[in-house]
Amino acid sequence: IFEEFKGTGNMEIVLDRELAERRIWPAMDVRRSSTRHEEKLFEREALEAVVQLHRILANTKDNVEATDQLIKLLKRTPTNAAFLESVMARTRATV
Repeated sequence: IFEEFKGTGNMEIVLDRELAERRIWPAMDVRRSSTRHEEKLFEREALEAVVQLHRILANTKDNVEATDQLIKLLKRTPTNAAFLESVMARTRATV
């Protein structure tokens, strides 16, 4: 049934048992979870940062590392806007 309706939803969150067993919350696979219409949720600059964030997380060795890296980045910034700015700054620094 899930496969039949999989293409009709706007967002897909994939849970990760290993994260839950390690008591890391949210226990979701940040590399495989996504939404289809990010362009409708974000302004252009924020969307660019979100795309860069997906690329950064995709380059991690596994979901545990990706989630750990994401949580560390989030803890360093007081707001979502500051978080997205830090993602873009990190991207510019590596180019």
